Amino acid sequence: MYFSTRLPENFNQNSLTILLNQLKRASIPLLDLTTSNPSACGIEYPRDAIIHALTDQQLFNYKPDPKGLKIARIAISEAYGHGINPEYIQLAASTSEAYSMLFKLLANPGDSILLPSPSYPLFEWLARLEGLNCNIVPAYWHDGWNLDVDAIHRACDSRTRAIVVVNPNNPTGQFLTETEWFNLLELATEKALSLIVDEVFACYPVEHQNDAIRTVLEGPTPKCPVFLLSGLSKLAALPQLKLAWIIMLGAASSATEQLAFIADQYLSVSATTAYATPKLFALAPGMQEQIKHRLGKNLMTLDNILKLHPHLSRHPVYGGWSVLIRQPAIEDDESCALRLLSDYRVLIYPGHFFDIPKKGFLVASLLLEPDNFEQAITVLAEGIKLK
Repeated sequence: MYFSTRLPENFNQNSLTILLNQLKRASIPLLDLTTSNPSACGIEYPRDAIIHALTDQQLFNYKPDPKGLKIARIAISEAYGHGINPEYIQLAASTSEAYSMLFKLLANPGDSILLPSPSYPLFEWLARLEGLNCNIVPAYWHDGWNLDVDAIHRACDSRTRAIVVVNPNNPTGQFLTETEWFNLLELATEKALSLIVDEVFACYPVEHQNDAIRTVLEGPTPKCPVFLLSGLSKLAALPQLKLAWIIMLGAASSATEQLAFIADQYLSVSATTAYATPKLFALAPGMQEQIKHRLGKNLMTLDNILKLHPHLSRHPVYGGWSVLIRQPAIEDDESCALRLLSDYRVLIYPGHFFDIPKKGFLVASLLLEPDNFEQAITVLAEGIKLK
């Protein structure tokens, strides 16, 4: 049987996954610093209110709308403010599906998108599955990762169609700065490119960052097409309810019918979730406050433990659910992660999983239950010794 060349050539597991599966098969308990699923981290959900939101009687009348049911789009518009027209909002089942829709909209097979790194490893495969190339443009390091707009400019060619940025970035937690956003807008306008801005973590600021753009909605109306993405997965800590949205800004507003046409071929958004959206948005602030408290508590715990281990440090967490821990560069990140899992039963991501080029970064989730987080970080710190 022959398969598409857009798929991986093989599905071989990396060394960390092989070891992890061996330990799971042996039922060996682990200290997992990778868990970022809020439904698996002891977050308290208003269960009765969520169940009530999902029992709207209108769901028994099927009224498909390619853009997504208007009741949900109005709720999203009102939650954001900024005078967003619900007609310029397109619903999707997830941000991953939203990316696929936008890649279909903006590019032909063989075209390319640009992605500043470090970043989440999902994008390259989403692009490849649409027959596109994903060109990675490394950010430069100066007290954090900064967008190299000059490098992005040089990477543009006749097949480039869009630039993807995540605000705040996953996993570095850095928000775009005012200067970076202005330069991106200028570049996209000059090159006739679209900007896709993923703001799923924008509602989780943690530490203060100078000149941060908390959301691109705060800036002037862009001249180039800007597509803003988010979803219930992070905004309301409800990844299982599968609802995301695309907000079309600036010249992107001309794409409403084209996006609706693409969505009409799938009609993937559940009416149950769409009708529940207004009530779920009303519950979101309480969920966010609970998570922000969790993030702050675990970050304080991490800082207290790092004081006892001065050979370790962390990157500032301006936003999001992850923290970058820096260990001495005498050991590469993958070797360190493998040793921690093998010898200490601590699971943590090596930085290169997120295209972090600098040696020695590990990526941990701040969403864990506080006691579990403290135990895992304590063991990790003891396991990373200066040789």
